[in-house]
Amino acid sequence: MKLAAIILGVVSPFTVSPARAQETIDVAKITCQQYLGYDVVDPDKISIWLSGYYNAKLGNTIVEVQEFRSNVSKLEDYCRRHRQVSVMQAFDEAFKMAKK
Repeated sequence: MKLAAIILGVVSPFTVSPARAQETIDVAKITCQQYLGYDVVDPDKISIWLSGYYNAKLGNTIVEVQEFRSNVSKLEDYCRRHRQVSVMQAFDEAFKMAKK
């Protein structure tokens, strides 16, 4: 039993699984088609990133959950009608229209 524990202790450090490769995504290049089709990453993750990006530009650190959900719906609606534009352009346009 002691021998098995010693062998396990010696072998374990060398059996570490390989690390995943780091993946980089340029959000500015994601189109609405890719956003809606889950082609790059889950759209929820992109929406959260966009929210953080634009709120940081405004100096806002508060997340209003209902407002966030409403904004995601506006973005998705805009993207359904303009599938070839970038998701960041769609965000800008959707909220420019919402402010009018």
